[in-house]
Amino acid sequence: MEANESNEIKHTVYSNKHAVVERLTEIVQNGEAIDKSELDFLKQVFYKLHFADLEKARKEYSEQGGDAATFIVPADEDELAFKAQFSLIRERRAAQLQEQEAMRQENYAKKLAIVERIKALLNNPEEANQAYNEVKELQQQWKEIGCVPPEKANDLWKSYQLFVEEYYDILKINNEFREYDFKKNLEIKTRLCEAAEKLAEAEDVISASQQLQQLHQDFRDCGPVAPELREEIWKRFKDASTIVNKRHQQHFEDIKANEEKNLAQKAAICEKLESIDLASLNTAALWNEMSQKVLALQAEWKTIGFAPQKSNVKIFERFREACDNFFTTKSAFFKDLKDSQLENLKKKIALCEKAEALKDSTEWKKTSELIAQLQKEWKSVGAVARKDSDEVWKRFMAACDAFFENRNKVLSAQRSEESDNLKKKKEIIARLQALKAEASNNVQAVRDMIKEWNETGHVPFKEKDKLHEEFHGLVDDLFKAVNQSNGKKRLNKFKENLKEKVSGNNLGRERDRLVRLYETMKNDLKTYENNLGFLTLTSKKGNSLINEINRKVEKLKEEIEMTAQKIKAIDEQSKQ
Repeated sequence: MEANESNEIKHTVYSNKHAVVERLTEIVQNGEAIDKSELDFLKQVFYKLHFADLEKARKEYSEQGGDAATFIVPADEDELAFKAQFSLIRERRAAQLQEQEAMRQENYAKKLAIVERIKALLNNPEEANQAYNEVKELQQQWKEIGCVPPEKANDLWKSYQLFVEEYYDILKINNEFREYDFKKNLEIKTRLCEAAEKLAEAEDVISASQQLQQLHQDFRDCGPVAPELREEIWKRFKDASTIVNKRHQQHFEDIKANEEKNLAQKAAICEKLESIDLASLNTAALWNEMSQKVLALQAEWKTIGFAPQKSNVKIFERFREACDNFFTTKSAFFKDLKDSQLENLKKKIALCEKAEALKDSTEWKKTSELIAQLQKEWKSVGAVARKDSDEVWKRFMAACDAFFENRNKVLSAQRSEESDNLKKKKEIIARLQALKAEASNNVQAVRDMIKEWNETGHVPFKEKDKLHEEFHGLVDDLFKAVNQSNGKKRLNKFKENLKEKVSGNNLGRERDRLVRLYETMKNDLKTYENNLGFLTLTSKKGNSLINEINRKVEKLKEEIEMTAQKIKAIDEQSKQ
């Protein structure tokens, strides 16, 4: 295959994986020479198309209503065929390398025989002229013989060149013929130097290096030039070769550095995938969120070039293993989730049936409690599939709503009465507010309104606590105002009575009595407060017992304060 033909194959645009497999099959069946760079190119193209197909299949699955989280990678016959053909090519390439090595060894033996023959001719100078045609034939044979092992090529060529040059040095032919031969060889080697110098500017350093190898072969196979020009022409060719070789070496060093960078980036992606704590992904939302991150890492992977050849397959296998592990575990999770959702659906259907059996019941209180329990159980049952969720929920709520609608119709009259009671109690509160605003001490009016309040029936439940607190707050404020006024009167009267008890013994006995009363009331207050704390923790908001104890506590605090004021009044009277 010609070089340009090979390049055309390498850069063929493949639109699908099957075309890549066909090219590999063609290489296998036709017994073509295996080009490693083309194989690398085919492998890169195949897996690029492979991942594109996977992404397309995943997208189509989602568009058709499938859950992207449950997508399972389908079997790929093209990938199996690709791997099979690639394996055959690897085996054949290994065999070809062995054949090439054997051929190089055979060529080495042939060229070594030529060197030995020329060397033998040098031992018989008198036969040199007669052997001229034989030497030319040997030189032609040298050119036609292929490559030898690289590690032996340089030494072999030096021996060949040395003996050929020595042969020409001792060749007894006329000067005109000899100079003509030198001149002709100089022209050839000059053209080879020019070609090598031109290669130093070539854009394709790979092609330039390959062409340089052929130029070297041609330079070696060309006969000698005049002795005084040999070093000069060789130096010119060698200098041009050095430039090409340095560019070639730098090119591969750059590739190697870039491949090492790519390897580091790919290893980092593998580490991210391997560090995912699969055990912590215990909900569909977490799996879907993490799936997006994994797909982003896969997309990032596609943008990174090849790693070094010795590591490229290994790092890809590591990446693929991490991805497969993630999606295999994900598939198992969603399978379990689906089973769980089916079980939950059975439970919710059973609750629907129970609710439907109760919807026509007229035992309002008992059935309300049963349905409330069913609703509580409903909340404790896990999720079902999205496609079933709305339907089963609507069925359950329809049964619950049917019962409550029937109950509400029956209880509507009761609500009307409660609404009337609400208006009455709001009017009582308005009258209490008016008394408070007037700073009235009409205790009997307050007592009458308390009686009226107690005789008024129930109000809507949601208004009950608010009205209760507002009513009793106003009553407490009014009685507190009355008590404060009466308290001042009581204290003033107590002070007036003290003036009559001028005897020290009388004052002392009265003070002792008040101190004992003060301590008793403080102990009673402590007991009330302890009981109040206990009831607050165990009773519902608005409990009437708590409100009653609060009122007793406030009244007791007032009595304690009044007793303290009396003790203070006695102490002041004693000082006079």
